[in-house]
Amino acid sequence: MTIVFRVPADGAERVGFAYSPTMEAVLSLHVLVEPKHHPVQHGWVRAMRKLSPALKREIEAFSYAVRSYFPEFLFPQPTGQLAAFEDELAGLRGADPELVRLEFAVPLLTPWPGGGEGRDPQVLDEPEVRGLLRERVARESDEAMAAMLLDDPRALLERFLSMLERYWREAFQEEWARLEPELAAGVSEAGHQIEQRGLYGMLRGLWPEVRSDPQAERFWLERPHDHEVAIGPDDTLVLAPSAYVWPHVRVNCDGPWPLGLVFPVSSIVREARPRIPPTRLVGTLRALADDTRLRALRLLAERPRSTQELAPLVGVSEAALSKHLRVLADAGLLERRREGYYVLYRLAPGQVAGLTPSLESFLHGDGDGEVTEHD
Repeated sequence: MTIVFRVPADGAERVGFAYSPTMEAVLSLHVLVEPKHHPVQHGWVRAMRKLSPALKREIEAFSYAVRSYFPEFLFPQPTGQLAAFEDELAGLRGADPELVRLEFAVPLLTPWPGGGEGRDPQVLDEPEVRGLLRERVARESDEAMAAMLLDDPRALLERFLSMLERYWREAFQEEWARLEPELAAGVSEAGHQIEQRGLYGMLRGLWPEVRSDPQAERFWLERPHDHEVAIGPDDTLVLAPSAYVWPHVRVNCDGPWPLGLVFPVSSIVREARPRIPPTRLVGTLRALADDTRLRALRLLAERPRSTQELAPLVGVSEAALSKHLRVLADAGLLERRREGYYVLYRLAPGQVAGLTPSLESFLHGDGDGEVTEHD
């Protein structure tokens, strides 16, 4: 099953950018309740051991709502201005309580009762569905949460926002100050990509979570329900960078919330991307990873020697030693020169001395290591 967005290839004017402190805080809560999927953010998971026990319990009570789902009322609006956390919460307190109830019910009712496209909030009032919700919320959270979800969604929203306020004060306010410049840079970079390569060129960087067909002017994501969304001339597709959404992409395809994607900010993608050691470094280390070759190098470091001289000193046949010397020469560690009947080998100047800086450069991330990329 897929969610398909149809956007003209030249429809860059239908794209808006946004990022949000509230959205980012909730995405970081997903990392806390599902840390195994987020190795890049494990530093945050460890740091959050300092949270107060009461807040940890409340985060756990809401874990069902953020473990595999992202409440769509938290998608940011493409206003062109960054709202403060307090202003966002004030706006959320005015959300339609029935739509809020719907969003908290979605992760508990997958697939949605009755099937079909879209989610009908009236389904939540059916006795059978109410019984199912009560059972599942009580199992995942607590009885008070179940009562709020069924009969007092405004109280449920207030409990959720109060938990977010405590989380912000205890931990995330400082984290947001660190992240906000990265997200702003992510918006600029994504906008530059769209300017240079078009929307679908930018979306290629989100593969395999987002797949696209520029010729058909559509992109899609595999999700638990089928839905097709056309972004018309009066619509806006919101692209929202996030440091905590990686390795996922979050999508909203239902109104009245903004339609769009939350995608990993470029700085996190670069950090998570596998880096391949330089071929020369790997070849050198492989050549050195043999005790016979190391003994030969030790002797050659003293002075140039021939195969006939080295073989008995190393303790192998001349044929075997020739193979070892060829490996060392191919790795650039040895030089050869003919002197009459003999071929003399010597240590290549600077090669061994340069190995440590090359290895340290790669390990510390400022070397010339290659990175894996997807088309």
